[in-house]
Amino acid sequence: MAQGNNYGQSSNGVADESPNMLVYRKMEDVIARMQDEKNGIPIRTVKSFLSKIPSVFSGSDIVQWLTKNLSIEDPVEALHLGTLMAAYGYFFPISDHVLTLKDDGTFYRFQTPYFWPSNCWEPENTDYAVYLCKRTMQNKARLELADYEAESLARLQRAFARKWEFIFMQAEAQAKVDKKRDKIERKILDSQERAFWDVHRPVPGCVNTTEVDIKKSSRMRNPHKTRKSVYGLQNDIRSHSPTHTPVPETKPPTEDELRQEIKYWQIQLDRHRLKMSKVAESKEPSQQRVKRWGFGMDEALKDPVGREQFLKFLESEFSSENLRFWLAVEDLKKRPMREVPARVQEIWQEFLAPGAPSAINLDSKSYDKTTQNVKEPGRYTFGDAQEHIYKLMKSDSYPRFIRSSAYQELLQAKKKGKSLTSKRLTSLVQSY
Repeated sequence: MAQGNNYGQSSNGVADESPNMLVYRKMEDVIARMQDEKNGIPIRTVKSFLSKIPSVFSGSDIVQWLTKNLSIEDPVEALHLGTLMAAYGYFFPISDHVLTLKDDGTFYRFQTPYFWPSNCWEPENTDYAVYLCKRTMQNKARLELADYEAESLARLQRAFARKWEFIFMQAEAQAKVDKKRDKIERKILDSQERAFWDVHRPVPGCVNTTEVDIKKSSRMRNPHKTRKSVYGLQNDIRSHSPTHTPVPETKPPTEDELRQEIKYWQIQLDRHRLKMSKVAESKEPSQQRVKRWGFGMDEALKDPVGREQFLKFLESEFSSENLRFWLAVEDLKKRPMREVPARVQEIWQEFLAPGAPSAINLDSKSYDKTTQNVKEPGRYTFGDAQEHIYKLMKSDSYPRFIRSSAYQELLQAKKKGKSLTSKRLTSLVQSY
C-alpha cells in the first residue's frame, strides 16, 4: 500500500527548502515503514452491521507498532508521536474529523501519498468550493455537510459569485467521474479527500498545522515556487504571498501609451456594462440557477428570479404574507435610521397589528417580545418574528415549493432546452 515519494522535491523537481520539510521527511519515513507488507501495521476489512469497512486498523495497533519498532518505552510518548502524525493527516479516524490518535479500538485509515504535506502545495479556496459543492450532489448520509462546512460553502459562494457557475460545473463533472468508480474504491477516496480538507480547513477549535511561519518563510532563499492546486490548476505563489511583493523595474509610460491604455480600458468597461445590462434584462434563469434553488431556501431567496418564483408559489397557496414580511424586515435593516421608526410602524400595521390585512402567525413568545420592541423601534425590532417566520417557511413552505409542479416543470424545461441546444451544436459540428 505504500507508494514512493520524492522527499524534499517540489512539483517541478527542484529541492524544496521549506522549514517543515525535515519534519515531513522523518514522519513519512515512519509512515512508509508502517505500511510495509511484512513488518508494518496489519490492514484489514472489518465487518459492520449490513456493511464492510475496508482498509482500516485500530489506534491501539499504531501505539503498539510505534512502541515496538521505534524503541519507545512509554506508551504515552508513542501516543503523542502518533497524534502529531495524525494532525498532519498521514492517517485519520474514519468516524469523526478530529485528527488525534486514541489508544483504543477506533478505526483509522492511511492517507494516500498524493495528499501528503511534502507535496508542498496549499489548496485554493476555489478548490474547497468545488469540493463542498460536489459533496452537496452526493446523496449519502456520510457525505452530508456539517454546520461549519455549510457556512463555509455559503461564504465561498458569496465570494466567488461571478464564477460560481464554473465551480458548479467543475463539481458536477467530478461527481460524475466519482460515480463510475468501484463502490469500495469510492468510499476510500471520499474519506481520504475529506481527511485532506480536515487538515487544511479544520473543524472549528482544531489546530491548523498547515499555517506557514512568516518569519521562517522570509528567511527562505527561494520563496517563489510554483504551487499546484488540488485539481491540477497551476498558480504562482508570488501572487498570494504577503511577504514577497517584488516591484518590477519598468520605465514610466509615455503620453501616447497612457492614452492608448485609457482607450483600451474604456472599451473593456463599455463591453462589461453591455454584458451586465443584458444579464439584468434577462429574467430567464439557466439550468444551473434553477437547480441551485434546490440546495436550500437561502439559494432561492438570494436569487431575484428564485425569490419571485417562490413568492408566486406562496401566492398560489395564500401564504405569501410570510415571505413579504421577511423581505420587508430585510429591507428595514438597510434603511437609514431616520426612516426606521416610520417603517417599523408600517410593517407592524400591515403584518402584526390586530386586524392587520396581511396577518402572519407567530408564537406567543415571539409576538410578546416584538410588541415590546416596537415601543423602541430599531432596525432589528422584528428579529425574533423574522426568525420564527424563516423557520416556518424553511420547514413547511420551501419543501413544498421544491416538490411543486411549478418548480419541477421549470427544471425539466431547462433540461430539455439544454439537450436541444447540445443536439443542435452536435449536428452543426458534424455538418462541418
